[in-house]
Amino acid sequence: MSPLAQPPVQAQAHAHAQTLAESVVQSVDWLAIAPPTIAAVVGLAVLVADLFVGDRRKALLGWASVAGLAVSLLALLPLLDGDRATFCLTGDPDVCSYTADRFTLVVQFLVLGGALLAALLSMTALKDAQKALPEGEFWFLLLSSAAGAALLPASRDLATLIVALEVASLPAFALVGIRQGDKRSSEAALKFFLSSVTATAVSLLGISFVYAATGTLYLTEIADRIQDVDGQLHTLTQAGVVLTLIGFAFKTAAVPFHFWVPDTYVGAPLPVAAYLSVVGKAVGFSGLILVTVVALPSYADVWGPALAALAALTMTVGNLGALRQRSTRAYSAVRLLAWSSVGQAGYLLVPIAAAAYAENTDDAERAIGSTVAYALMYAAVNLGAFTVAALVGRTRTLNRVSDYRGLYASSPLSALLLAFFLLCLAGLPPGVIGLFAKVTVFSAAVDAGLGWLAVVMAVNVVIALFYYLQWTALLFRAPEGEPQPHGIPAPLTAALALTGIVGIALSGAPQLVLRFADTGLF
Repeated sequence: MSPLAQPPVQAQAHAHAQTLAESVVQSVDWLAIAPPTIAAVVGLAVLVADLFVGDRRKALLGWASVAGLAVSLLALLPLLDGDRATFCLTGDPDVCSYTADRFTLVVQFLVLGGALLAALLSMTALKDAQKALPEGEFWFLLLSSAAGAALLPASRDLATLIVALEVASLPAFALVGIRQGDKRSSEAALKFFLSSVTATAVSLLGISFVYAATGTLYLTEIADRIQDVDGQLHTLTQAGVVLTLIGFAFKTAAVPFHFWVPDTYVGAPLPVAAYLSVVGKAVGFSGLILVTVVALPSYADVWGPALAALAALTMTVGNLGALRQRSTRAYSAVRLLAWSSVGQAGYLLVPIAAAAYAENTDDAERAIGSTVAYALMYAAVNLGAFTVAALVGRTRTLNRVSDYRGLYASSPLSALLLAFFLLCLAGLPPGVIGLFAKVTVFSAAVDAGLGWLAVVMAVNVVIALFYYLQWTALLFRAPEGEPQPHGIPAPLTAALALTGIVGIALSGAPQLVLRFADTGLF
């Protein structure tokens, strides 16, 4: 029976059902979602291809993964013309689940670029492992995690945000413990898993409180409705904000939620540790920015002081932990980089805290731009430092800081690049980009009236100078015994070249970082 021939009540019900059906149908902008989609599709293709590729040709899977990540990066170029959004509400096209704006593209560039460099490191690590690392599963997990990490900065509702966070995190657990028959790797994976599951549970509890108070999951709608929450729900909303912050503090390795970092970095394959140090942090910080600055600006009086305190505590504990590392201890080089990454996380938190004290959206956007600029600098030079660590670790399996003594005598270019990367992390010339990034973070703290936090940061920069310069000086000392030549495979050469070129280019024109990090988030 046609709708015209139906009785009036049935026709009305049919029209209502049709309207409801149309309201849940969302258009898909495939170009907007191309970067994470390409990484995910290539990951599935590599996993299936692994069933048909012989052992002698497994390296093709690695090159296919590198190519897939490169294509994902190229897919960002068509999106530079303007903001795009998809998965929007039919009745309100301005409320969307996925937005490819300036902030999204910058973080996706950081995430996919970091994953690409980690993939280059992994090709050599997989070859050296001599089948101790299953190649098909490794590449599938890496690409899946990268797809989730690229999805997260585009997420504009809490459900998509949590799904992206878990898609990025769950494969990372397996990557940490993927080395077969290694107890240290299994222990690291277990610590990482337990801490991340706890963080997710706490975040979900906080998000459920926010949803109960506002009745929506969309970030922009939460920002509007949370200002008019009933007085009886005010305490519930505050608890939701605090619990959500605690969950993301785990992801960013903020103190006191950092305990998993050193053991996880040591137990994981070195390329995975490099991946976590950059991409893992980008995931945590982009999620933290979206939740605080976009969804909860009216609760800045809650999350602003909390993040400022976390920033001070994180940079202090991280730098003191790095300072305590003995150069002769096994895996001390990786441990030092792990503790250094905790300290760097403290610096990254400073501008986000400063955004809470901004008087207008322009000031808040500049503060967030400082965080993104610092993250870009940190990603390039930290991945470069891990690349040199991977090179030295091929001949010195314990990878101690003392193993780097006299590296200049055996591999001058590697030593010079590592010295440059360490000076960038310390914020000293010729690492101008590191100095420039630290100045922008200082400026954000001072402009927000957080003078005490700027003082704490200055003290920590001085503390960090000691262990960075100590490691740098060791590179040029006379080696103990005959210097061992370090052969550099092609993938490691490519990773060193990319990180070195980016670091040197940005040191020559540091203003490009701030221009590139103009987020346009508001």
